[in-house]
Amino acid sequence: MSWEYPPVVYGGLGRHVHAIAREQARAGHQVTVLSHVGIDNDDATASTIEDTIEGVRVIRVARDAPYVDFEADTLLGWVAGLNSALARVGVAECRDIDVLHAHDWLTAHAASVLRSALHVPWVHTIHATEAGRHQGWLPGQLSRSIHSVEGWSAHEADRVIVCSQHMRWEVERLFDMPDATVIPNGVDVSSLLVDVHQREEIRREYGEQLIVHTGRLEWEKGAHTLIEALPRLRRTFPDIQCVIAGRGSQAEALEELARRKRVGARVHVRGWLPEGQLRALVDAADVAVVPSLYEPFGIVALEAAAVRTPVVAARAGGLVEFLDDDRHGFGFTPSDPASLAQAVRVALGNRVEAARRADSALEYVKARHGWSAIADQTVAAYESTPPAPQERGTACARWSPPHEEVQLNLLHELP
Repeated sequence: MSWEYPPVVYGGLGRHVHAIAREQARAGHQVTVLSHVGIDNDDATASTIEDTIEGVRVIRVARDAPYVDFEADTLLGWVAGLNSALARVGVAECRDIDVLHAHDWLTAHAASVLRSALHVPWVHTIHATEAGRHQGWLPGQLSRSIHSVEGWSAHEADRVIVCSQHMRWEVERLFDMPDATVIPNGVDVSSLLVDVHQREEIRREYGEQLIVHTGRLEWEKGAHTLIEALPRLRRTFPDIQCVIAGRGSQAEALEELARRKRVGARVHVRGWLPEGQLRALVDAADVAVVPSLYEPFGIVALEAAAVRTPVVAARAGGLVEFLDDDRHGFGFTPSDPASLAQAVRVALGNRVEAARRADSALEYVKARHGWSAIADQTVAAYESTPPAPQERGTACARWSPPHEEVQLNLLHELP
């Protein structure tokens, strides 16, 4: 169960679930994905859609009431309608399953219902945490509510999976969960073929010294740090160009920031791009920058490495594991424009060293992050999960969420 699944994709979660399901089906497993019809089709007249794609049975549900917008002040109602539909359709369509794998807090309540109704184990992947996204703060009632669902699901599920050692540490600290299973994200190197003509068109359009950032345009992804670094970079590279590709709530704010920093002509916020065009953009870049303030894993770093584009990444969360003491890229201090600018200067100024680290990163990705091996690890986690009990006990008595605005100190006690 996932609230997003291609072509409904808002971030790395949807691509992760798609790749795992596809590889499990290729290995001979019977895989059903319960997902959502998408925000653009999200109204009372939408209906459930079923299809088989790449050997995976995909059932897309339309939410039940309440029919509210996907906005902060109505988000909990929106998620309640999604979980009602997922549980209702799941009980009717998934009676012969052996294991239930749910992703993130948005599907947790439906997973709990289906585990009880179908008497199967519930494996739960936590891709990120609300406290982590806010640098340890739970700034309001919505954040505290999401945090409480995350902690509840971590203790209710029969097994918890996370994507990095950093996330294991984070989940342990936040939810008192020392036994989470680490299974990394991946990338399909063989599928990242690039249209050479598109790549050359991009190079002609932007010229030399092209840096790119791809991903969701949210505060925790740190694109503002990249823009703040550009005035410094222009002193060394007067013709530098920066392309930011993605969608999110910060798009207009980033364009305004670029104007205030007097680099508006150098910053190009392109919005969402089709996969082929996005790959060509990353391949055409001299450097791919991943400036996250919070990053559970950093799949965009893998995607850049897979096309041998040098990576400049913040030393944050799972990106620290990718960088591996700068063997696979150029690290910098999160939220520090001067540190980011210096890392980009080194990468652009020493092309031989940048190519060496890019080659090392590609070999690392091939050896550690192929989706087939990751799907096998996921199946092994299913097989080692104990059967679901017929009746649930009081697991959540072991963990109690905070009821006040509280700083959880995730930044100052890094693993």
